Amino acid sequence: MDSLTTDFIKTREIHFRNVDPASNDAREALRLLLDTPSIEDIRALSDHCIQVSYDIRQVTLQTLEAALMEVGFHLDNSLLIKMQRALFYYTEETQLMNLGYQHDQASSTLDIFVNCYHQRKHGCRDQRPEYLRHYS
Repeated sequence: MDSLTTDFIKTREIHFRNVDPASNDAREALRLLLDTPSIEDIRALSDHCIQVSYDIRQVTLQTLEAALMEVGFHLDNSLLIKMQRALFYYTEETQLMNLGYQHDQASSTLDIFVNCYHQRKHGCRDQRPEYLRHYS
């Protein structure tokens, strides 16, 4: 990789607040984000923390965390983590704007939601044949 490309690869930690002691949010988030195309590398550091490497031209930390919260994960909201989060959001967006990149947050978020939707077990899938779904 050249130096320009490595400037866009960010490695961040995402901390979770496990509401249920029996749950392992880090492992579940890792499983959901593993096949997301914009993520370079991901690993669990503990039961409450994952480390994610991603290209900010495709997705930002703000988008990743918003997608995780949308599907039901609880992020750590301690003062230190909130300050770090705000700093990372600001620096990533500023870097993209200074280099003239227009970040398409809608498509990045959509990719994450589609990936999460396909991996979750839920009762929202319509088992009826196609011709019965549009019967009026």
